[in-house]
Formats: sequence, structure tokens, C-alpha cells
Amino acid sequence: MIGPVVMGRPVASKILQIGQAPGPYEGKIGQPFAWTAGKTLFKWYASLGVSEEQFRSRVYMAAVCRCFPGKNPKGGDRVPDQNEIAQCSEWLRREVEILKPELIIPVGKLAIAQILHTPRLVDAVGRIHRVEYFGLESDVIALPHPSGLSTWFKTEPGKTLLQRALTLIAEHPAWRSTFL
Repeated sequence: MIGPVVMGRPVASKILQIGQAPGPYEGKIGQPFAWTAGKTLFKWYASLGVSEEQFRSRVYMAAVCRCFPGKNPKGGDRVPDQNEIAQCSEWLRREVEILKPELIIPVGKLAIAQILHTPRLVDAVGRIHRVEYFGLESDVIALPHPSGLSTWFKTEPGKTLLQRALTLIAEHPAWRSTFL
């Protein structure tokens, strides 16, 4: 993996967002979701009345892996392997232990798979899952990855499931107490 380590702000929050890994530009910029996928992600949150700055200052942003995994020879970013995921999992475990989040928002298949153990977005997005994650029971509302390469959230059933997930997030008590 290619440094530097990229992390969100040290925010004491009841909401934990977990992405896959930083992209090639996030290390230079110094924050997660700082490039194309971030523009889409923050448009989704803006539809809930929350600006990017509000989100970054009130939600703890983490990732399955903390460094850029490099480019995939077939195009796009390389998906971190199981060893890389395992090496970074201690960070997530400690963050969950410290924050005790009431709402976890995994973004993208890799992050979703770490928590919900489901390979299909249609089984994860658009519903609330009550799970035990690193020993803590929490609500999980998954979002698809906002990558410009993804068409899943632009076509059905992804379009409807994304809107349902955003509605569930907006109605969640942790979100309401954080932003209202």
C-alpha cells in the first residue's frame, strides 16, 4: 500500500462512516473522500440538508484500509487484500471501542462486507441492520460506493435503494441528534 495514512478529523461522534481505502488523491489532500467519489457522496448528504463541512466536522470518518492500495492493472483502484485488511482492522476495532457509535455507515462493497458479510448490495442497501461489530451492537445503514465508475446507484433497483438508505439515515436518532 502507498502512504500516507489518510484519516478523517478526530471527532467524538455517535456516527461512524467507513469507506474502503483512500484513492490516489486523498493522500495529497489529506482527507478521505476528497476527490470524485467524495463529490457524489457529499451531494447525497446535501440532499439531507448537511453540507460537506458539517459532515466532516461532526462524523468520524474511517476506512477499512488507511493507505492507497495502488492502481489495478485492469483499471481503477486495487481492492485491498485480506492481509492488508487484517493489518488495518485493529484501528477500526479501537475506534469502535472508543466511539461506541450508534450508527455505522459503511460505504461500498468492501466496507459493507466487513460488517454485514453480504456480497450483494441489494441485500445491504436500503435497510437498517442491527449488528454486533467488534463487540458493540449498533445500527448499520449501508451506502453503495459513490465512484464515478459505478452505475449501481444510477439504475434500478440501486437508485431506489440508495434513496431509501438516505431516508433511513436522516431518520436515525444518531443522525438527528448530530444534525438537528
